[in-house]
Order: sequence, then C-alpha cells, then structure tokens
Amino acid sequence: MIDNRFNALAHWDNPEGHRYSVELEIISVEMNIGAESKNDAFPVIEILKTNIMDRKSDERIEGIVGNNFSSYVRDYDFSVLLPKHNKNRLEFSTPDNFGELHGNLFKCFLNSNAYKENFSKPPVICLSASSSKTYRRTENQHPVLGVEYEQNEFSSTDQYFKKMGLEVRFFMPPNSVAPLAFYFIGDLLADYTNLELIGTISTMETFQKIYRPEIYNANSAAGACYQPDLKHQDYSLTRIVYDREERSRLAVEQGKFADEHFIKPYKTLLEEWFANSVH
Repeated sequence: MIDNRFNALAHWDNPEGHRYSVELEIISVEMNIGAESKNDAFPVIEILKTNIMDRKSDERIEGIVGNNFSSYVRDYDFSVLLPKHNKNRLEFSTPDNFGELHGNLFKCFLNSNAYKENFSKPPVICLSASSSKTYRRTENQHPVLGVEYEQNEFSSTDQYFKKMGLEVRFFMPPNSVAPLAFYFIGDLLADYTNLELIGTISTMETFQKIYRPEIYNANSAAGACYQPDLKHQDYSLTRIVYDREERSRLAVEQGKFADEHFIKPYKTLLEEWFANSVH
C-alpha cells in the first residue's frame, strides 16, 4: 500500500509506476536517569524514519524522521491524567502545565548530540485531523502536499504539540479523501524535498487508512467545509485488522506504567533539570 501510494504521487520519470519503494526504520528513544545499566532505561519516544529506494538509479534516499509518534508520557497525559482531570466536569479543560514535561523531553531529544549525529533535518509528525474540529479548504495548493485546509480553532493535540515546539498545517494530498495534520519545525514546504514529503504522506496515509478508515478510507472526499467523523458509515476497510479498543487499553496501561516508573519518581528532578537546560 505504501509503495503504490508513493509511486502514484511520484509519477514523473516513473512510467511503469514502480520506480520507488519505501523502507521504514523504527527509532526508539530511551532515557537513563541515575541508572547504572541500560536495562534501567525508560522508553521515552518512538518514531519512524523513512528511506526511499530508487530502483532506476539504485540509490537509497534518506526520508523524513518522525512520521508516526508514540510516547509513554503522552499516553499518560491523554489516557490517564486528562480523563481523571475531566471526570465529573461539565466542560472539558486541561490541567495546569499540561504537556510541559513531555514537551521538554522532546526538545531535549532534538537538542541532543544523538539526534544531531543521526538526523540532518527536524522531524515531521503526521497525524489524523481532529474529529472535534471543522476544517475549511483554502486556495493554497502544493504539488505534493495538495490542498491546504485551515481549522476553526486549535485542538488539544495541536496545543500539546506546540509545547514540543511544533507548528501544524493541514493538507489533503492529491487523490486523498481527508486532510492530514503535519506537525513540523521551520518551513514545511521549503525545508523538505518532494520525495521526502511523499515518503511521509504515503506512509502515514496508509497508516491512517488502517487506524481510521471512516475518515481516511471514506468513499467520498472531504468538501470545502469538513469535519472528520469516526461514526461515518460510507467507507472501505483494508485487509489489515487494527483494534482501536485494544490500542486504547494499551495507552492506559503504558500511561500508568509511565506514571509509576518515570513521572512520580523523577518529576521534580526532571523539572529542575529542564529549568536549567531547555530554552
């Protein structure tokens, strides 16, 4: 699915439609705090790195790092802390300093020698648009990213990623049916090549067709004014099974694990460290 989508978007000098293939590399980030061995390291972040194989030139092209995003601390914030904070509340709200710890962890990762030695460009995270917000199509159009959409207000995810130092823009690529959210640093349209962007689009659109087929594998495309709907019935399923309920349970389990083994023991120490190191 990923390779087919990539070749459909990278159609120039690609008459047979199978010039490129995409390789995915899982990047796991761990953190040691006063531990004597790597066995005590805590899993902080997991992202993906795309690599593009060009069969015509026999070249391996580096893609974008980021793409999908997984974090035990984020699972704690959204699946443990946020529901607890909003229990019995009439209006949804976020706790004070919501996302600060996670944002500082992410910034420290980007500023680390480990990141700089392994990756030449800032990350791009590509996620689903929020089902609680409305998006309006603009006149702005990019040859690869497609038509840009703008939202009526920031979602809690947008605000959370802002604390990680990331901006957001929404684009619906050619022949897609719904806009994707792109979280980035710098200039999304100027800082990455078309092939780099296509690597991220083809990967994450495929993931979202599996994760949220009601939105990204719908049988009709988003209109000028669009609100994603997970209860939408007119969609097609892929042949890959994904259990959202199981993922939600796992998020709670990982969030509780993060609270017990990372946040409670080290929260004060981390806050003191970030106060001196994160700018």
